[in-house]
Amino acid sequence: MSQRVRVRFAPSPTGPLHIGGVRTALFNYLFAKKHGGDFILRIEDTDQNRYVEGAEQYIIDALNWCGLTFDEGPGLKGDFGPYKQSERKHLYKQYAEELIAKGKAYYAFDTSEKLDSHRKEHEANGKTFIYNWHNRLKLDNSLSMMPEDVQKRLDSGEDYVVRFLTPPDEKLHLKDIVRGSMEIDTNVLDDKVLFKGDGMPTYHLANIVDDHLMEITHVIRGEEWLPSLALHQQLYDAFGWTAPEFAHLPLIMKPVGKGKLSKRDGEKMGFPVFPLTWNESEGYKEAGYFSEAVVNFLALLGWNPGTEQEIFSLEELVETFSLERVNKSGARFDPDKTKWYNQQYLQSKDNKELAGLYAEILKSKSVLVDDKPSDYLEKVVELIKERAVFVSDFWELSDYFFEAPTSYNEKAAKKQWKEDTPDILNRLVSKIKEMTDFSSENVETTVKSWIGEQELSFGKVMPPLRLVIVGDMKGPHLFDIMAMIGNENSIARIQKAISDLA
Repeated sequence: MSQRVRVRFAPSPTGPLHIGGVRTALFNYLFAKKHGGDFILRIEDTDQNRYVEGAEQYIIDALNWCGLTFDEGPGLKGDFGPYKQSERKHLYKQYAEELIAKGKAYYAFDTSEKLDSHRKEHEANGKTFIYNWHNRLKLDNSLSMMPEDVQKRLDSGEDYVVRFLTPPDEKLHLKDIVRGSMEIDTNVLDDKVLFKGDGMPTYHLANIVDDHLMEITHVIRGEEWLPSLALHQQLYDAFGWTAPEFAHLPLIMKPVGKGKLSKRDGEKMGFPVFPLTWNESEGYKEAGYFSEAVVNFLALLGWNPGTEQEIFSLEELVETFSLERVNKSGARFDPDKTKWYNQQYLQSKDNKELAGLYAEILKSKSVLVDDKPSDYLEKVVELIKERAVFVSDFWELSDYFFEAPTSYNEKAAKKQWKEDTPDILNRLVSKIKEMTDFSSENVETTVKSWIGEQELSFGKVMPPLRLVIVGDMKGPHLFDIMAMIGNENSIARIQKAISDLA
């Protein structure tokens, strides 16, 4: 590519950024970085009626959390700003007027009541009302009026819009990197509104003008914009500008059933659909997901690397990504797979980092670890993390490392606690008291030897011993646990259980 690659992610601040929007941003980011180009954030906020306070900052925070740092955008210096359309609205009127002067657009004065009447009339006759070549000369617009009459109506302040003049009887040949070649008959297209009398452009005009002025080389967006491609290509042609290359990404589909993944699906099935929490909707960050895991699973929703590899760092994704390997069909969202990804990243993380995260959880529970060795938390994490999906799972998996059981699994106690169990455990306590080396290896060797010497079965000793140390039949290697909590605590727990379960 001879021209420097420039792509943009252009969300509207009408609410929180959906996970599908994050994937669109990700694919733009990966493509830009793969080709040594620029990733731009542009806030498309021309529709002030739908503007939601806080949504713009949410978008920026979400991208930053995912590590998708933009090169140009709100708050950053750049040669192509401003990067908010509301701050660019002075630009668009001249382009609308340029199209009118070229005979590519026209003024339309039709009232909403009149247009609604036309629609209802068509519906009554089993037809669909389309404002285009077959009826525009019969409607209230500048195409059927003298120029001086048009000017009078404009001067009087009458409401108007500017519509694109779609040429009839033409075949549009469109290209899309993901979809391939397409052909559109212009006779089925309507004359879209480009500019409104209140001085604000519609999405279509603002989008094209901004992409041109910002020298965007590739437009990578969701397939919901595919129906707009014909108009956008015609606008580029009407202005005499070179169009960017287009790539329309497949939808992220519901886990079950048909249709696009929605907030309702997440609420119904208990998984996030936003990167960060928004109002009452929990985000992936707050649900305990690592940002790297979210980026990883999103990358493989609609893109296939062509290998069996599933775990990718952001750097590996940049190196491997290509738009040619993006699928045409929608990608079904799998909540269980997202958890699997998080588990893989959790297992690969440094124990010290995980211990730091766990320390915050313990602090919130008022569990003190000041009296423990400095590496105690790291050792706990090392023993339990393979059973965890989230750091928030750690407490349930390891509470017995910090607190003695206050109750015992009822089902396990009924099964494991026999008439002779107290006597056996009391004798074991006597053996444990003799031990000076309380390492896991020595405790295991000593206890197992003692079981043999006493001519007891392992089933008579090991299950009840785990029950009294842990409070349940869970946890890692029992002798690792005993070595961690120490000789005195192990004895105290055995004796307490003998008393409690008597």
